[in-house]
Order: sequence, then structure tokens, then C-alpha cells
Amino acid sequence: MTSTSHDPRAWQRPDESAARPASARLVDPEDDLPITTYRGDGGEAAATTAIPRFDTASSEDATEVTESPSSTAFDLLHEPEPLPYVQPRERNSQAAEPAEIEPDPETDARVRAAKRRGTQDLGLMLLRVGLGAWLVVHGLQKAFGWWGGQGLSGFEHALAGAGYQHAGVLTYVATGAQIGAGVLLVLGLFTPVAAGAAIAYLVNGLAVAVAAQPVHGYFPYFLPEGHEYLVTMIAVASALTLTGPGRYGFDAGRGWARRPFIGSFLCLLIGFGVGVGVWMLLNGSNPLH
Repeated sequence: MTSTSHDPRAWQRPDESAARPASARLVDPEDDLPITTYRGDGGEAAATTAIPRFDTASSEDATEVTESPSSTAFDLLHEPEPLPYVQPRERNSQAAEPAEIEPDPETDARVRAAKRRGTQDLGLMLLRVGLGAWLVVHGLQKAFGWWGGQGLSGFEHALAGAGYQHAGVLTYVATGAQIGAGVLLVLGLFTPVAAGAAIAYLVNGLAVAVAAQPVHGYFPYFLPEGHEYLVTMIAVASALTLTGPGRYGFDAGRGWARRPFIGSFLCLLIGFGVGVGVWMLLNGSNPLH
């Protein structure tokens, strides 16, 4: 326990001449402050001081603070000095406007060309559906014997009589290819591939018809002895391979419907190659001899 001294001399100010550090003037609350008197219990005059305000320092204190930056009011309170005020950057009040996109001449030309197609797509659809329906009908005649057809057994005997090897397997392959190609052409789906398969089938049909004619060594074209019917069908299938199905089909969004070129030409070559290859591998005879 400690006792408080009641001696008035213990509370008196020290002599002004006494040496003290410069920083003590900032810490001592009695330094350079007005003195007020009051009457204590003992009747003697006593001096006291008011609590200093650190936000209103005198000019002398300001000079000392300038001379000694480390001893500021914020240091007394053990608080960091506030950051300097920065004027916020003004925002651009102009609203962003949408940029104007310049028209593409190539795109506009394609759109105009598509609009100028006129009845071309309608004509391609009629050509495609006509060839596909013809293939489907003849395929169903071979498969089920409908509309006076010969059925699978009759078609197998016809292939064997024409000189084909493996006539049993070839019967199902040829019938399925004929019906499948016809359905795809009617739908306008994978049109170059379907037309190529139709070409392969028709080339073999033409070779069989030429080999079966009584007089060998020449190629009659006109009916009734000629082969203009099969030649015309081969020409139609070749044209559909190169032109594509048009816009009225499931291939309307594909490249061979808008701008057919290399892929369609390859399908045409593959169709003729497969037709000639099947005849040479499974029959092996020259139809003109």
C-alpha cells in the first residue's frame, strides 16, 4: 500500500531554470498552460492545470513539432498518423456507345446469291426424290417380290446366271444398298454418299445388261434393245452427287448442300470405282466381249 503525501510543496512546479529535455514540454501537462487557483481544504492557494488539447497546439509547440517530427500528438496517443487525403479521380460521364460493325462484302454476296437461287432447290428436291423413290421401289421388288418382283431367291438366281461369285451374299448386300440409298436420297441425308452408292449399283446393272445382250461387241443405246434407261439413271445420280440435295432436305446445313466441291467429286469417283471394282472382282468378265 502507498500513501499520498499532503505536503503542498510536493505539488509545486519545479524551477524554470532546471534543465529538462525538450520533449518533456510536450509531455508535461503543466508546461506553458494558464494556472488557475482554488482554495483547498488547507486554505492555501494551489496551482493546477487544464488537460491539454492536442488538436490546438500553440505556435511554439508547432515549431517544436516541426523541428522534431517524431514527437507528434499521434505519437503520444500511440496511433499512426492518418494517410494524406487523395482527391478521387473523376469518372468519365460519357456513356459507352455500341460500335457500328461494318458489313462484310463477301457475306453479303453469299446472302444475295442464296436469295437468287429461285426454284433451283425445288428442282433438286424433285430430282432427288424421284431417283430415291425409283431405287426404293425396285429394291422392295427384289426383297419382298412386291409389284411383280422376283424376290430374293429370283434375284440370287439372276446374279448367279450373270456370272457373279458369292451370289447369296451379294443378293442381300445389293438389295440393302439399293433400298438404303433410295431412302437417304428421299430424305436428303448424306446425299453425295447415297448418290455414290446408287452409281455403284447402276454401273453393275448396266454391265449385266450389256453382257446379256445377244450381239456382243457393241453398245446399243436406244430402246428397245439399247440401254438409255440405265445410262440416264446413272447421269441423274452423278448430277445429284455433284450438285447436292439443295435446301429442302436434312443436308441443308452441310457444306455439300451450300457449296459442294471436293467431297462431292470424291463421292462421284468412289461410286464409279466401287461399281467397276465389284464387277471385276466378283464377275471378272468383259461385258463388251
